[in-house]
Amino acid sequence: MKTAYTHDADQLERKVCAVICQSDGLKARDIASRLKLDRSAVNHVLYASPLLKELCWQDGDYRWHGIIRQERPHAGLFEFCGYYGSAAEFMDLTENEWLDRLIEGCQRIGRSVSDARGLYHSFRDCRACMVRLFEDLLDMAGDRCLKWEIAFEFRLKRARRVRIYADVLVITEDRVFSLEFKMKDVIEPEDAAQAAKYCPYLEIVFGPEYEVLPALVLTGAREFFDFTSVGKTGFLLPVCSGDMLFNVFDEYLGFLNET
Repeated sequence: MKTAYTHDADQLERKVCAVICQSDGLKARDIASRLKLDRSAVNHVLYASPLLKELCWQDGDYRWHGIIRQERPHAGLFEFCGYYGSAAEFMDLTENEWLDRLIEGCQRIGRSVSDARGLYHSFRDCRACMVRLFEDLLDMAGDRCLKWEIAFEFRLKRARRVRIYADVLVITEDRVFSLEFKMKDVIEPEDAAQAAKYCPYLEIVFGPEYEVLPALVLTGAREFFDFTSVGKTGFLLPVCSGDMLFNVFDEYLGFLNET
């Protein structure tokens, strides 16, 4: 059963981005030297990749810098999120405090926050699931989970027709859980595909030290946890109801086996 989503495309982008985002300013020749690559190949990635153009910048001395630091805490991740902080900070906020910060953050990153289609209700629904998750995790794993990072409404442009719109990211010591929320009670193939498709790009954002794990959360369902195939990839995506979200984390972190 293939339950860890992997992607071989864009590996050069991932390597170049990692070298930049784990350093304090490198010229193209330095990047090429560290990766043992031809400088022209590195330059092609630096100047042709829409994703790296968003994640990296060049100073007046032609040194490249990363906006998101690939280490904990992920400095710069805030620039791409409606809300970002530690799990402890998130749990300390009331619902209204959190919602105000999320709306302000969404406006900052250019994400529409019109409530015409019940957007605020979906935000609150999502938050309730995450609060319950961390309450469950505190019982199973202790307060170490409060040091994890959490991001809501992560937005990143890949190209004109490709966008990375992750609902929630939970960042542990070595994994990134990418959670796609749907206010439904049934699995639809297009929702499963959407949950999985951002993984290759998140791998570039977070670097080789992190495994990116997608999941689909159906907030209209109850007491549900299963796996569904994603197209013809052979990958099995975890799918759960909001009240069973802890099972996704246990699948990879094995809390229940420790008790």
